Amino acid sequence: MSVLITGGSGTIGTALAKILLAQGEPRVCIFSRGEATQARMRAAMPDDKLRFFVGDVRDQQRLRRAMQGCDTVYHCAALKRIEVGAYNPIEMVRTNVDGSVNVIEAAMDAGVKRVVHCSTDKAHEPVSPYGYSKALADTLFLAANEYTL
Repeated sequence: MSVLITGGSGTIGTALAKILLAQGEPRVCIFSRGEATQARMRAAMPDDKLRFFVGDVRDQQRLRRAMQGCDTVYHCAALKRIEVGAYNPIEMVRTNVDGSVNVIEAAMDAGVKRVVHCSTDKAHEPVSPYGYSKALADTLFLAANEYTL
């Protein structure tokens, strides 16, 4: 049994991995596009229970491969910087919305039992591309619950 964390080498993903390892998870898979952040995490957290996958949530095939044998997925990957979204809203949509669709579909295809979407307070009454994209991602995950009932 194992857990996969998208955006796993980011701030939230790293903190979550520490918690899961402390709780005795047998395997925690880190999925992120940041090879440098993965290397720093590997050096800071030398644990045989950690596995690292370089990949992007925009790549559904890579997500499917990484999710094989996982029971739970925590979806923490996102473009989060407000100023980045203001200047690059299409990229924010491709990662935060399309990436969320990819996570949902890959998880269903891989038979993942539980997917947890990490949201933000910015999704409540959004005023920026970041907030709008996360609000839409929230809606997608809620709707996905209906597919799996």
